[in-house]
Amino acid sequence: MNSVDLHHDISGTDAGRDVVILHGLFGMGRNWAGIAHTLGDRYRCFTVDLRNHGNSPWADEMTYEAMAADVARLIEHHAHVPAAVVGHSMGGKTAMTLALSRPELVERVCVVDIAPVPYDHNFEGHIRAMANLDTTALARRSEAEAALLEALDDVSLVRFLVRNLKADPASGGFVWGVNLDALARHMDDILDFPVFEADDAYEGPALFMSGSVSEYVQPHHQGEIERLFPNVRTEIVDGAGHWLHADRPDQTAALLRTFLDARPD
Repeated sequence: MNSVDLHHDISGTDAGRDVVILHGLFGMGRNWAGIAHTLGDRYRCFTVDLRNHGNSPWADEMTYEAMAADVARLIEHHAHVPAAVVGHSMGGKTAMTLALSRPELVERVCVVDIAPVPYDHNFEGHIRAMANLDTTALARRSEAEAALLEALDDVSLVRFLVRNLKADPASGGFVWGVNLDALARHMDDILDFPVFEADDAYEGPALFMSGSVSEYVQPHHQGEIERLFPNVRTEIVDGAGHWLHADRPDQTAALLRTFLDARPD
């Protein structure tokens, strides 16, 4: 398994405690810049682009073991060890995989609106709509929004996806900054979660945050969460959907701060 050097931005105060923040599918580190800024008075925050996203390298492999190895490499080379790790959705599964496989690197883990289980969501329509768009012919992002709305009919989703467009000097248009081919090939891996035995359980502090109007974390997931993360507390953010950091940024940041500030038992 070949790890890659992940692009990341660093903000906040270097007080010896680092927070590594991992985005979800089709996202990028700067989606969490506001949260990182809020936490920056006390922590040094790394907002990371995972492989095949943002400004990080593209790679053929897209398993959680590979993504966790990338984050391990970042922590070992750039952060104070161990670091707190926060992950949303796909990034949450990456954070869990890292904590369960390399616990010495993870001081505590916060998982945002995802559980350590396989999912059956279907993102084929997202990828197909993005791949079918002639990005090189676009003059502005609003044209991409209009075209994607015809296929996806969800304004918030389309605006989120369009953030992945990058200006392309060669064509005068745009290119996707996310590796759609790799995501399509590995969607089964992204929806899945690695198998961990009871002996692999992460004993450090864990916080699982979910949105009250999100369906990603269900009551029947709690048993598996507690099996792998016995030192867990759960929080529900009222009025938030799957993107807690966008829907309720103040509440999300406040819960994160309380969790990060707490001393281990």
